[in-house]
Amino acid sequence: MNENEKRDEALAAEYALGTLRGAARLRFQKRLIHDPGLAKRVARWESLFSTLDNHLAPVPPPEAVWKKIELSLPAQAPVRTRKPYLGWLTAAAIAALSVVTWVATREPALAPLVVLNDAQQHGQWVVSADADRQRLNVTPLRPAALSASQSLELWLIPSGQAPVSLGLVDNQTPTRLTVKNETINADAVIAISLEPKGGSPTGQPTGPVLFSGKI
Repeated sequence: MNENEKRDEALAAEYALGTLRGAARLRFQKRLIHDPGLAKRVARWESLFSTLDNHLAPVPPPEAVWKKIELSLPAQAPVRTRKPYLGWLTAAAIAALSVVTWVATREPALAPLVVLNDAQQHGQWVVSADADRQRLNVTPLRPAALSASQSLELWLIPSGQAPVSLGLVDNQTPTRLTVKNETINADAVIAISLEPKGGSPTGQPTGPVLFSGKI
């Protein structure tokens, strides 16, 4: 991937995420009309981000809304059938089996937790988490330049406490991590530092902190 392709990939990710704004967004939208390849990049990122709001709980509408819906429905005469409960029981059993199978096989939904910015306050990484904040997905929006002797390490920094390593992250593709024996609270900071190959030798950040964001 050359530099132009890397730039387009980053712009497509920011456009899909909604962080590309102003004149830059307008210029990008004009390019989308005439560039199918660029549109394909945007579609791929939109697909990646499409499940990020799955953690949102449904909100029941007010009782008045239900009453209004009921009053607007046409009156229907009840239809009597022989032993209608048999069909309902069969349907309920099939539905219950389907739900159990779906719950047992689906992966936990991940939602955006924090965007990590660089020194210029540009969004560079998206950290997503499950409802318990025990499974993380760390996605680079712009591939970071890295030499063969360097690694990027993710840190949890609870308020008033020392940083805790969460593991190494890939500078090109999303990284899945599992948080062990740590609680990610709302006032914590997530950061990425530049470390020697394989990670910090001391258990604490030894290189510069390149990206960070407060939850």
